[in-house]
Amino acid sequence: MRLELSEQDLTKLVPEFYARVRADPVLGPIFDGAIDDWDEHIEKLQAFWSSVMLTSGRYKGQPMVAHLRHEGAMSAANFDRWLALWQKTTGDILDPDNAAALQAKAARIAESLQLGVQFQSERLARS
Repeated sequence: MRLELSEQDLTKLVPEFYARVRADPVLGPIFDGAIDDWDEHIEKLQAFWSSVMLTSGRYKGQPMVAHLRHEGAMSAANFDRWLALWQKTTGDILDPDNAAALQAKAARIAESLQLGVQFQSERLARS
């Protein structure tokens, strides 16, 4: 499988995905409560996916720290809902190989974030 993913694909994908997140009855209120500047957030996430998938090095941030701030909303059901929406959006916008690659990467990242949030919660509960 040879990826043909481009910055232009991400420029189309990320805003559309977050438009769908904002319209989602469960995820929308969570994200709207957590994000003050949507343009900045979308730009940051485009840089994130560019770094992850295209190895551009554009993203400078700490995803775990950002997600720990919203630990209460980080349930397994919400992660699953986010992933299902990501799968649908990538499938609608990208060719099948690129969509599959982004879906697989997102699933691994979500698992890592869930484990990190759980670990930090348990650690704080013990202290």
